[in-house]
Amino acid sequence: MDTNIQSAEPVIIIGLNMDQEDYEYSMEELAALAEANQMEVIDRLDQALDRPNPATYFGSGKVEELRHLAEAEEVATVIANDELTPSQLQNLADQTGVRILDRTALILEIFAKRAKSREAKIQVEIAQLQYQLPRLQTAANQRLDQQTGGGSGFTNRGAGETKLEMNRRTINHKISHLRAELKEIAKSEDVKRAKREKSDTPTAALVGYTNAGKSTIMNQLVSRFGVSEEKQVFEKNMLFATLDTSVRQLTLPDQKRFLLSDTVGFVSKLPTHLIEAFKSTLAEAASADLLIQVIDYSDPNYEAMMRTTEKTLKQIGIENIPMLYVFNKADQTEFEYPVMEGDNRIIISAKDDESIQLLVQALRRHLFKDYVQTELLIPFADGRTVSYINENCNILETEYLNNGTRLKVEMSPQDFARFERYVIKN
Repeated sequence: MDTNIQSAEPVIIIGLNMDQEDYEYSMEELAALAEANQMEVIDRLDQALDRPNPATYFGSGKVEELRHLAEAEEVATVIANDELTPSQLQNLADQTGVRILDRTALILEIFAKRAKSREAKIQVEIAQLQYQLPRLQTAANQRLDQQTGGGSGFTNRGAGETKLEMNRRTINHKISHLRAELKEIAKSEDVKRAKREKSDTPTAALVGYTNAGKSTIMNQLVSRFGVSEEKQVFEKNMLFATLDTSVRQLTLPDQKRFLLSDTVGFVSKLPTHLIEAFKSTLAEAASADLLIQVIDYSDPNYEAMMRTTEKTLKQIGIENIPMLYVFNKADQTEFEYPVMEGDNRIIISAKDDESIQLLVQALRRHLFKDYVQTELLIPFADGRTVSYINENCNILETEYLNNGTRLKVEMSPQDFARFERYVIKN
């Protein structure tokens, strides 16, 4: 038996139904997030209210019910479906006797465990510190209130405030230091990105909800058209399987090349701190020529997921980039696939060969629509040009004439401008 396998921690999830249209979906998602954090949801408690109780999130009767439920189930952690205020977290923990984790803290825990690159680790740490800052005040006040019962209350309060200020300064200093380090990493990434943009190679970015199949699509394309299969990205059937943006160069059989990036997935109610922190990670998407939104077509909540993706993209300033909608996992539905609907919607299964072929056709139309078909006559003395064109352009016809090599080719606008002197004028 493998002793390294961690058993899932039993938890209870709680939520306030304030007549939101997507409440049930958000609770299902919360359970999936808990599972992604090696937790097992063994019970659930809901309350219908117009607004959260400012002191305890739930109403007093429901808080008591939660305390009894946690005792009966022998559960040490309860997860709330919203981001709670510092006082709500503290009061709810005090009155139930268990650890209270809100949705934001849960997502931050998952990100902290999954971050692999230095950049992702820094971004998560900044978000965690920003989350902690306002909660220092509440914890300190709680201790100070307990200290003011004796005659030396003012002395104790002053000491407590001094410690609080020291902690606050330490955290702010740490955040500044991490941001400076992140800026240096971003500079290095900007240089790499500028080189890629200068090469005039079209770029596409996979975006969408976490666990929609972005990494599977990336790996299918890399295995067929990538430089090496060793450059495949991590994929697993769970939320936030991968956090780091991966960029791969793909070369199609007709010599058309493009760069494809696989970005971090989105989730509803993504913490504001993380949205801000991951702006640099999503810079690949911001500079892409085409966004490929991957949607889990088998999930009944896929339309809500699409709204979440588009809302998050807008929040981080990614707008006005052409979008190809890829409805994935059609093999888990009754819908026919692969099917192209109009110019920018495609229904596929990422594990199906015909689906990938149809996706590649769609990518060709979007990424290479500016390509030029022309005829060139290149003197035999200029063999280097012929070699370049053979390696980098789509050769449709080749004919050897007395005065040179005639090529009927499809090429990028940049290559057309470069070799325009060889164009055969009719």
